[in-house]
Amino acid sequence: MAAIRDTWTSLHGVEVPRIIYGTAWKKDRTAELVEQAIALGFRGIDTACQPKHYDEAGVGAGLAAALRGGLRRQDIYLQSKFTPLPGHDPQRIPYDPSAPLARQVAQSFERSRANLGTDILDCLVLHSPLGNPADLREVWRAMEAIFDGGGARQLGISNCYDPAVLRHLCESSRVKPAVVQNRFHAATGFDRSIRDYCREHGMIYQSFWTLTANPEILAHGTVTVLRAKYRRTAPQIFFRYLSQMGIVPLTGTTSAAHMREDLDISSFQLTGDECQSMGALLD
Repeated sequence: MAAIRDTWTSLHGVEVPRIIYGTAWKKDRTAELVEQAIALGFRGIDTACQPKHYDEAGVGAGLAAALRGGLRRQDIYLQSKFTPLPGHDPQRIPYDPSAPLARQVAQSFERSRANLGTDILDCLVLHSPLGNPADLREVWRAMEAIFDGGGARQLGISNCYDPAVLRHLCESSRVKPAVVQNRFHAATGFDRSIRDYCREHGMIYQSFWTLTANPEILAHGTVTVLRAKYRRTAPQIFFRYLSQMGIVPLTGTTSAAHMREDLDISSFQLTGDECQSMGALLD
């Protein structure tokens, strides 16, 4: 049986943990939950410079508390996002909405660095593609400038469900996206085409909404059998399967017990036949 890997290595040589703690919708509990997640063993944290859904400064406070406990900044994989204007609450935009797109990206990145108390992000993610291809190119070039300046070790894109958009971005960009982060559910066919493209081009696929959107899978008889065999929960079985398929799931649980369970997916491994049975649930 093959050894279980703790991380995946991106096309830029960045080590990405096999499971990442997501910080959306944590509000005033963000700092304590980030500190707790790191204390329990999470080494990957996902956030965004989007006050509508994230308390990025709270992530920074939780990270700072963890670092005071003896960890080093380089022990944590930290990724944040630039959110285009339509994704913001008009009353809480973290950059000048009247500025050119490139300036919006730069201002958002500087806000992220201040919020998170770090000079370097392990990944800067575009929160969603812009509808106008020219605007998408302008924003991506601004992100490439941050990469060139050493502010981000790699770049990524989120909420990109059209393979043609991802292909165009990869073919037209100088710094290729290393990460694609998408909602993972049946309505998009579990992103088969996107995941295939990521696999072919060395990009890491991250899934979010992984449990909430898939109650039928968690309750399926195949998962029930594996739960009994491995004495694990349904989320652990599903996360373990995804991890073995090269997918990095995000988990946003607020429960310490569930955090421990999510991290425990590294302690067991499904067989090839079992992975095939799990894969059939995505067909």
